[in-house]
Amino acid sequence: MDIHELSAVELASALQRGEVAPREVATHFLDRIARLDDGLGAFTEVTAARALAAAERLGRPDPTRPLWGLPLADKDLTARAGVPTRYGSRAFAAYVPVASDPLALALDELGAVSLGKTSTPEFGMTGYTESRVAPPTRNPWDPATGAGGSSGGAAVAVSAGLLPAAPASDGGGSIRIPAATVGVVGIKPSRGRLPIGSGLDAPGGLSVAGPIARTVEDAAFLLDALAASAPYTYATRAPGRGPFAAAARCDPGRLRVGITTVTPWDGWTDTALDPAARAAFDRGIALLEAAGHDVSDADWQPRGYPELFTTIWRASAARIPVADDRLDLDLEPLTAWLVREGRALAAERVLAAYAAATVFERETIAAFAPFDVVLTPALAQSPRPVGWYDQDDPERNFAQQCSYAPHTSFVNVSGLPALTVPLLSDASGRPVSVQLVGRPGGEGTIIAVAAQLEAARGPLPRPPVAA
Repeated sequence: MDIHELSAVELASALQRGEVAPREVATHFLDRIARLDDGLGAFTEVTAARALAAAERLGRPDPTRPLWGLPLADKDLTARAGVPTRYGSRAFAAYVPVASDPLALALDELGAVSLGKTSTPEFGMTGYTESRVAPPTRNPWDPATGAGGSSGGAAVAVSAGLLPAAPASDGGGSIRIPAATVGVVGIKPSRGRLPIGSGLDAPGGLSVAGPIARTVEDAAFLLDALAASAPYTYATRAPGRGPFAAAARCDPGRLRVGITTVTPWDGWTDTALDPAARAAFDRGIALLEAAGHDVSDADWQPRGYPELFTTIWRASAARIPVADDRLDLDLEPLTAWLVREGRALAAERVLAAYAAATVFERETIAAFAPFDVVLTPALAQSPRPVGWYDQDDPERNFAQQCSYAPHTSFVNVSGLPALTVPLLSDASGRPVSVQLVGRPGGEGTIIAVAAQLEAARGPLPRPPVAA
């Protein structure tokens, strides 16, 4: 079995046992990136020499560092000292930071070897990964279509076997949208779950760090590591033996599962499910019922969401460090529109949106409280063609994004944990996923249920490029 065919847990264990060396593993994945990424656009920067030097410096296996020798990459929103960090924007096309962000430092402390930067749209503001500073990120299942976003590069790198797993971030679905688009697993943790990328320091508490991986257990393994990153210590244990990875191997017992296709964007834009999304949702229900869970409709009637979310999203864009007179020169039309709109918002309107978000969070948690897990579709539509999103009309572009993925952003506003897991292949052979939403702090439960679905579903094919 080739190195890239091993699961992240298997590869981390092999590294700890000394069966493979960090340099050997890094070289294998760097070779695959060099051969395969030109047609995918998963990476904006490959730091081969730095990666091989870092791998050599690791020395002997270290069981206190769960990611020891594991090749990962930074999303291009995470600064790493000495490595170009463009934030998906030509405004930062020549920027090379002198200091690393806390997440990059934490991954180093955990023993990971960074191979470079994965692609993201401009400042991570969109649910598709196309920008003017890098080629579009393409779906390995169908390169004519996009990969979703904003962690599109990370998801494609994992799906195509260019990385065993990847750290990413999610402010409105940015982990789950691309993971569902390309058929891998993405976990958005609860607000406050992680010591770094907790969401507590993000506008509206929306954006959190989280993992993307090929399997539920692999995603849980990376979540374990992220949850125990500095300033906390990771207890000495074999890879894959943390609490979340253990949950992926546990029978969750009989649970109360809510189901809903309601979205908070209903009536604001078209949120209808296409046949493949409906089929995946229905299969999720059938598998959950066959596993013995008590499945019933969730009575959830979200109110006032489009106004509060669009206000918070525009307000967050207002902080992008580009001067007003440079917006149309340095930024893409959608980003420039968001920044301009955000800077024009009255303080009272922004404060009202934050207050409304708090009410929305409380009402959503209350509506979901009767259930251990809530099942929703992951996406409403099949992957969109590259270039499909309107580049001339920003308002239409935003509505298109909400039509594609209307089930994700409410989870960020509510601070809840959620994950996406593929359940079937559509008529074109592309994977189609569902979303599981948990209670506050309920990552372990949704991981256990997702692993149960994954096992009941059986193996799904991988994209041809991953062979």
